[in-house]
Amino acid sequence: MSEMDLNTKNFSQSQNTDSSQNLKDQVADAGAEIKQRAGDVLRESTDTARDKFKEAADAAKDAAAGAADRFQDQAREQQRSGADFVGRLAGDIRNAARAFENDAPFAARGINSAAEYVDEAAEKIRDGSFRDLVDGATDFAKRQPAAFLGLSVLAGFAAVRFLKASGSQSSSSSYKGEAS
Repeated sequence: MSEMDLNTKNFSQSQNTDSSQNLKDQVADAGAEIKQRAGDVLRESTDTARDKFKEAADAAKDAAAGAADRFQDQAREQQRSGADFVGRLAGDIRNAARAFENDAPFAARGINSAAEYVDEAAEKIRDGSFRDLVDGATDFAKRQPAAFLGLSVLAGFAAVRFLKASGSQSSSSSYKGEAS
């Protein structure tokens, strides 16, 4: 082999080695760039998903808060209605006490005492919590079991009277509605 052939051969090997090294570098650079772009896309997707999840969670919190507010409003309205009913019951008990004043003043005083307790219970229902009412009823039942039993019976009669009255009103109003 001549020297020129040798130089050409060395040059071509050197050129092959350089081009293969250059190709490896290009592939490595392309891989790094793809990896970088994939990481960027993943971060953007994660951020978008996190934002959407936060929006959904906030919307759920708002809906739950709205439902809780409506429930509390309805509970307060029921509480006021119950207090009004118990207040009317106290008035009925006082009327019953007046009927006993001439014939049995001792019974009238006991019935008036029960009416006062029922009136206090109406105020507690209106202004207080359910737990306060239960505690008060328990204390009253322990202090005056006979009066508590009597009140329970009266409350039962009043509830039946109330249900009968509201049942006849709704049936008579529906009857009037059919007649129109």
